[in-house]
Amino acid sequence: MKITSLTTLLCISCITAPLANAGNEFTSLFNGKDLTGWTGSGYEVKDGAIVCTPKGKNLVTKKSYNDYVFNFEFKLPAGGNNGVGINYPGQGDPAYTGLELQVLDDTAPKYKDLKPHQFHGGIYFFKAAKKGHLKPVGEWNKETITVSGNHVKIELNGVVINEGNLDELQKQNAKHTGVKRRSGHITFCGHGDAVAYRNISIKEINLPKVDLTGFTSLYNGKDLSGWKQDPGHIGHWQPRGESLFYDSKSTAKEKNLWTEKSYKDFTLAVDWRWAGHATRRLDRPFLDPKTGGTMLDKDGKPMTKNVIELDSGIYLRGNNRSQVNLWNWPCGSGEVYGYRMNGKLSQEIRAALVPKVNADHPIGAWNRIIITMKGDRLTVVLNGETVIENAQLPGVPAEGPIALQHHGSELEFRNIAIKELK
Repeated sequence: MKITSLTTLLCISCITAPLANAGNEFTSLFNGKDLTGWTGSGYEVKDGAIVCTPKGKNLVTKKSYNDYVFNFEFKLPAGGNNGVGINYPGQGDPAYTGLELQVLDDTAPKYKDLKPHQFHGGIYFFKAAKKGHLKPVGEWNKETITVSGNHVKIELNGVVINEGNLDELQKQNAKHTGVKRRSGHITFCGHGDAVAYRNISIKEINLPKVDLTGFTSLYNGKDLSGWKQDPGHIGHWQPRGESLFYDSKSTAKEKNLWTEKSYKDFTLAVDWRWAGHATRRLDRPFLDPKTGGTMLDKDGKPMTKNVIELDSGIYLRGNNRSQVNLWNWPCGSGEVYGYRMNGKLSQEIRAALVPKVNADHPIGAWNRIIITMKGDRLTVVLNGETVIENAQLPGVPAEGPIALQHHGSELEFRNIAIKELK
């Protein structure tokens, strides 16, 4: 810490199980014996941990990373001061050329007058963390840092203590170089105190490869050609080169963005990610894949999870009931709420519309969804995992446009492409 200042899915079969590609398993970054995989000086391996010495400054991973989940344990001496640098280019001070996330015994009296962002878990220069979740000096703490696109999240001993949208933070200090970066090395930022680290591992978040031969792009990177345009969309559905950004504030009566063309049978490929920081928290249900309803606990009460509410979706064939949901419910994205909640349908039909697995990447990371409609049958592949397979949508229109749906959350889309099936 600084105190101083898409052939058809078709190729579904050729999309490998994503989360194998995405790093379903964590990879160790420390072998417990030496500093293989790291570069720098002033650190030693002692009792199975990396320990900063009085000469310790920056210890840097040899490999560079972009989207990932980084796990580690740390132990602080009294008044101990260190940090984790992310998106570090390998040169300069990580707190300036990258971003430094504070590692500090902020219970020490000498730190009582620090600025809020300088306490443990703070994003240095930018955003303070919740206090009170450090274990006593000399005990091991567990921390998880998720870096995904413009989103950074810090979890300490099972509690999320800080989250930041780098695009928003950048507005606070436009001259700060590091906040603009979206990839780089991971660094331990030493200040000569004997802070120790162990059980260091990483899971990279990557998208599976998809063969898009024969697909037609629905977004040209410049404007909304091919989409129904409304004056109320201007400045809200924003073409930003590679990605199409939506700020959730369209003033149009119909806030969703619809294609001008209608489609019958097709395979649609879309990359998407959450682009804003939501603050509303809601209890959302765990779904039972056997019944299509909410899972019940041993006492017969609905099982829920309190989540940061993020919600959007993709409408199929001009119909808001046939919506493939993009959200952070416990079941994951891909669920079709309008059909699953229809009590007139059989339990078999409703249950088939519960995702087989939650395959979503962390908030802020890109996800790749592949949607295939053939007749009234739907298959959804998310990040390489088949989450909905040949599920029936009784009465779904035979033809209609597609919409990127609005539901109050900022998000981005890219690589939007479709292949019409015969």
